[in-house]
Amino acid sequence: MILQLVRSKRRQVLIDVNTQIDFLIAEGKACVRNHRRVLAHIRRVMAWARSRGIPIISTCEIYPENSNNGEVHYCIDGTEGQKKVSYTLLNNKISFAADGHTDFPRDMLRRYKQIILHKRCVDPFNEPRIDRLLSEVWANEFVLIGADAEGAIKATALGLLQRGKKVTIVTDAVGAHNKREAGLAFRKMEAKGAKLVETKRLAGLSHLKLVGACGCDSCNGHKRKRAADTAEDD
Repeated sequence: MILQLVRSKRRQVLIDVNTQIDFLIAEGKACVRNHRRVLAHIRRVMAWARSRGIPIISTCEIYPENSNNGEVHYCIDGTEGQKKVSYTLLNNKISFAADGHTDFPRDMLRRYKQIILHKRCVDPFNEPRIDRLLSEVWANEFVLIGADAEGAIKATALGLLQRGKKVTIVTDAVGAHNKREAGLAFRKMEAKGAKLVETKRLAGLSHLKLVGACGCDSCNGHKRKRAADTAEDD
């Protein structure tokens, strides 16, 4: 049972949604439009959580190769794209497949800093094991980052709010495919009771400029500009 853990006085839990290569790296099959900015802020929030010992619950979409007759082309099981971005992984972690079960090891969140839960859908509450964990775990605040605003982030936030949880969305650490739909999603989540903040308000200011994960022209162009500026200063 995990109920022993649920009643402990935990102030915050970080919910890390779909921080996977296919969603956040330029060559990914379903990369968000604002990936460079989002990657930097995700890295900052993850560092903040590690430094404070905040538990991390990660949800990842993983689909079989023949999912929906091949209509789903991203996060296919066994591919590089379904893997998490490297700095969203902690050493002390445990992972669970999407198998319809609801069981968990005893004292799981006392023993592990990160729980990784696979899902075969956008809404995590459609997976029995994720539904159980997110419904039972108690915290003063659930902090959400990841992808995407108009899909999995919205579904996760609304599901938590329906279960009486306090939800905070770190807006600049959330990727989106469609700017207009993402704006509508943020307004809906806020209207339902979620708090919207930026990374600097949650984790303070940072001098981090390099995301350290993506090799696309946009990210490399940013790096080259910094190198040129440094050369001029010298």
